[in-house]
Amino acid sequence: MTKTKRDKIIRGPKSDNLMAYLFLAPYLILFTVFIFVPVVLAAFLAFTDFNSLEMPRFVGFDNFIQMVSGDIILMRYVIPNTIRFALVVGPLGYALQFLMAWLVMRIPRRVRGFYTMAIYTPSIAGGVMMSVVWVVAFSGDRYGYLNNFLIWLGAITGPLDWTQHETYLMVIMMFVTLWTSMGVGFLSLQAGMLSVDPQLYEASEIDGVTNGFQEIWYITIPAMKPQMLFSAVMAMVGTLNAGGIGVTLSGMNPTPRYAGQLIQNHIDDFGFIRMELGYATALSFALLAAMLLVNRVVFKLLGQKEDE
Repeated sequence: MTKTKRDKIIRGPKSDNLMAYLFLAPYLILFTVFIFVPVVLAAFLAFTDFNSLEMPRFVGFDNFIQMVSGDIILMRYVIPNTIRFALVVGPLGYALQFLMAWLVMRIPRRVRGFYTMAIYTPSIAGGVMMSVVWVVAFSGDRYGYLNNFLIWLGAITGPLDWTQHETYLMVIMMFVTLWTSMGVGFLSLQAGMLSVDPQLYEASEIDGVTNGFQEIWYITIPAMKPQMLFSAVMAMVGTLNAGGIGVTLSGMNPTPRYAGQLIQNHIDDFGFIRMELGYATALSFALLAAMLLVNRVVFKLLGQKEDE
């Protein structure tokens, strides 16, 4: 073998690797600048006392100790509210996504796109709809849609301030969130149902499957586990990361009597109102840990087994 041929053989793989790195470079640069570096800096700030004006002062684990033993609002209101909100909105929203996707798949193909867009639209116009429709609907004066309707029915004698009342605020937050929950998860489930081989349903009839529920349980769900896993993760993480809805509806942060105060509101309160950025960052890492735990549970329930 000549020296020239041997050099080509040796340099070939290196040249290919260089080309691969060049193609990856834009993503790696953006990932490093906008994700990796901020996460590293946030990890440092979680162990500091920082108000955005003075240099961060290292305090060790004081922020996390304060979180567990000194933050009464967190333990008494924020964590219970977040858990209750997530346990209701997450599973129920996920079930509604699956149900709506299944119902849309049962209608004729020529109008399916119209219904899909109608169901998906509230999720992409959530902020606008919330401010234009729901704030007015639950307004505390006589011109609020709900108050006006109930007064007309004779159910109440005077207007109620729905979003300022601790009894009603959380229920309203759950209702509005469920109304806007038909987002990417809904589309993913619908795509998963479209990917199921129709011959499986034909074969199932021969095996004794006689109704729609049996089709869902024995055919649809096993055939679209990846899409179900993705939708479940998005639903649970979305509920844990919610918070803006309570502030928008009530018009204040903290929410009235902390009735709708979720972990994201608590982070915003300390980070952008009290300017205690070190403690707010520690709260953010606690939220990240909760999301990782939830993802782990969802993967255990819906993830593919190794022997499958």
